[in-house]
Amino acid sequence: MTPERTAKLTQTLNQRQPDLTLITDQVHKPRNIAALIRTCDAVGIPRIHTVTPKEGYAFNGTTRGSDRWVKTQNHSSVNEAIGVAKARGMKIYAAHFSDRAIDYRDVDFTVPCALLMGAEKFGVSDEGAALADEHILIPMMGMVGSLNVSTAAGIILVEAQNQRLKAGMYETSRLDPQEYRDTLFEWSFPDLADFCHKKGLEYPPLDELLALTDAPAWYQAVREGTAATRQW
Repeated sequence: MTPERTAKLTQTLNQRQPDLTLITDQVHKPRNIAALIRTCDAVGIPRIHTVTPKEGYAFNGTTRGSDRWVKTQNHSSVNEAIGVAKARGMKIYAAHFSDRAIDYRDVDFTVPCALLMGAEKFGVSDEGAALADEHILIPMMGMVGSLNVSTAAGIILVEAQNQRLKAGMYETSRLDPQEYRDTLFEWSFPDLADFCHKKGLEYPPLDELLALTDAPAWYQAVREGTAATRQW
């Protein structure tokens, strides 16, 4: 791990926004899922919530690339996904055209909040719209009535980023210390993190250069069955 790589990882983690997330309401196209994850990484969202489409996903496996940096939590229903966000004190802003929809720039993205984006062609479900605290829209000046889901999410999330930048919310680390340490390890040693999960082991400690503090001793403890365990 080079000093430059170490600095990049820690800087990125220091700017993560744990109280900002995205909920996809049955979005199923792989290119849209990949683009949404990429945008979330760009604005500092550490975790998104996806609702499984009724017809299933239009691809097998997961997107590769940005998904390494953004965790995905899947849900069987939009009610469940929104419930998780609301349990964390988040407002739900649904990108949804309705009589009560307002300009996306008129809502406060500095409060804990989740952006709810609907499926291709169908938009946000009736259940999702009913549970949302606000309906927001992007003013359209042309003949086309709507934008691609990933494009729309990008526009809205950049507004969220701008509001949070002005509020100084990217200036200090806001992640829970345990989540910070775990994520830093997973980014630094993804294969070893997978091994620890499969074996029920606690992550070994890292030094300031993101190297294992005493790799030989830890591997010996693993072989002897004395390494610290953890329920993942």
